[in-house]
Parts: sequence; structure tokens; C-alpha cells
Amino acid sequence: MGVGVSAHRLAGTVAKEGAMGTIASVDLRHHHPDLLERTQRDKRQEAINQANLEALDREIKAALDLSGGEGLVAVNVMKAVTEHPSHIRQACASGSGAIIMGAGLSFDLPELAKGFANVALIPVLSDVRGVAVTLKKWMRKKRLPDAIIIEHPRYAGGHLGATRPEEINDARFDFPGVLEGIFKLFRELCIESEPIPLIPAGGVNSHEKLRHLLGLGASAAQIGTPFAVTEEGDAHPNFKKVLAEAKPEDIVTFMSAAGLPARGVLTPWLKNYLRREGKLQASANALRARCATAVNCLSHCGLRDGMSKMGQFCIDSQLAAALRGDIDKGLFFRGAESLPLGAAIRPVRELLDYFVTGRKPVAA
Repeated sequence: MGVGVSAHRLAGTVAKEGAMGTIASVDLRHHHPDLLERTQRDKRQEAINQANLEALDREIKAALDLSGGEGLVAVNVMKAVTEHPSHIRQACASGSGAIIMGAGLSFDLPELAKGFANVALIPVLSDVRGVAVTLKKWMRKKRLPDAIIIEHPRYAGGHLGATRPEEINDARFDFPGVLEGIFKLFRELCIESEPIPLIPAGGVNSHEKLRHLLGLGASAAQIGTPFAVTEEGDAHPNFKKVLAEAKPEDIVTFMSAAGLPARGVLTPWLKNYLRREGKLQASANALRARCATAVNCLSHCGLRDGMSKMGQFCIDSQLAAALRGDIDKGLFFRGAESLPLGAAIRPVRELLDYFVTGRKPVAA
């Protein structure tokens, strides 16, 4: 869900209601004034990394306290982030019930979580081929995923599971075919006796869609944007307003700084950036590019590394601005579909009740 959008309040509340709440692990120091102040005084990369690990530890423990022992508190770790190994180890040590890894292939996740047998390991993939490669790699390590999230690039927000924007509508990502293909793969690999739960993600915005996916053999669904705009969402009210009120024509796909297609809302900053994108990419130069926040956050960054085919902006500073509710400067990721409760900002409990029962709250 991006920098700070899903932290302890949202994840803990979702878990308290019996579901799996997820903390986004990246740059959580923005929720802790003392850590922000410390890193403003000491801008060394090591100091920033340490502050973020402290913030992650605080957020996991606060979410677990809020959950009251119900549900599950997970941590999402982006493979594309340079510090993903330390995020995984900290999340496991701090008591996370699961590690979800996307934005890259999670071949090394079993090693990084070694020693924490009770932590569920859940890779995020988008097609049968990616699942096959990952399963074979993991099986050589004598480990199977505890579940697999299947993210559809056509609908999901954030960094999408396609290499180019024109690929996001490819039929190979459609859930019926992907689920059927993975079940066939399970049989070929002789693991159908203990099937791995499959969790579609992207575009699940109604009770009926959830039921349809369960009917196809899915075990659950991952739902992002509708929870980001709940009352308990950890971002600023302006953040929720931007996501909730966005019209279809306001939602665009573009190349992120990490070199993966992303989906965002056309705020003033994004409109201005897209107008200048061609010129910025043509003049990309690693010698001139400087990290705007002194955070070496991505393994490969279009701005920092001067990679012309990637986004030419500091993703950390734009997401931090969005978290603060700065509509003029923020980058707001969002799924493509309409929200199940419209533009209403409702409690997590009501949203979960709608997905499970189909009953919408009267006020919505």
C-alpha cells in the first residue's frame, strides 16, 4: 500500500476482525516524529535504515496489541527495495505472522526467513510461468510457499506484475486461466495433496466478485484500495479523499522509478510529471541525478541511476508527500476499479462485513 498507508492502525484493526492485516514495510519512520527528527540530524544511509527498522518493529508490535490475538498481522516487503533482507529479518523477529513479497521474484525469501518456521511465506506473482519458476526454486530448498498471491496487473495499484504498460491487459493474467493453470501445475509437481492457498489480488471490489473467485478455487482475496480509504487507514484524510473520489479518467498507468508499470491518480504533481516525462527521460544522467531524500531505497532507480526507460522522480519523497495528504506534491497509487462503498469513508468492520455477507451499510 505504499509508504505508511497501511501501518499498525489499519493492519491491527483488520486482524482484530479476523482477517489478515498487512503492514507496508517501506520507510515507516514517517509515522514516528522522533525517528524523523533523528534522521533529519543524521542523514547517513545507515542511520535512516536503522530508524526504519525501529519503526517497523514498533508498528508490528502495536498492530499485534491492537489485534488482541485475532486474525493475522503480515508485513509486505518489496523485493525492489535495497533493504528488503533486513526488513524481512526484522519483521520475523518482531512477531509478524507472515511475510508477503512482491515487486520482484522472491527466490531468496526462504533463506532470508530461515529460523522462523512459524512465519508464513507468501510470494506475489502474476502468471503461471512466474509461479512455476518460483515453486521449482523453492522446492529445491525443501520449502513450499504457505500461500501465493496472484496479482492482476490490469486492476491492481502500485507496482504491477508486467514489464511494460502495454502488457497489463494480456489475457495470460486473467484469474480463471491463471488459477486453472496453477492447479494443473500443482498436479504436475505432485503437490496437489497439500494444495497451496491461492489469493487473487486486483479488482476485487464486491461481494459477488469475491464469491466468484472462491468458486474458481481461490482460498481468499487480497484487497488494497478499499481498505486504504477506511476510517482506520493510516494515511492523511486528504489521501483517502483523493483515492475515494478519483474517477476512471483520473487513473493512469505510467512507469515507476523502479522500472515497473504503476497506476496512480492524476494529481497536479503527476500531471506535471507526465507532461515532462519524455524530456526528463531523454536527459537522464546518473552523474546529474541525485536522490532527493538521501534514501537509497530502490535496488534500481530511474532517477538515481540515470535509467532513461524508467520513471525520473524520487518515489520515496512523492509517496511521503501523499502520506501527509499533500495533493499538490504527492503520488497516489490506486487500483483501477470503483470502490465497493463509493466515496464514503467507512470503518473496517463495515467493509469486511460487506465483502463477507453482501450487506452494505445504510449510510453508504
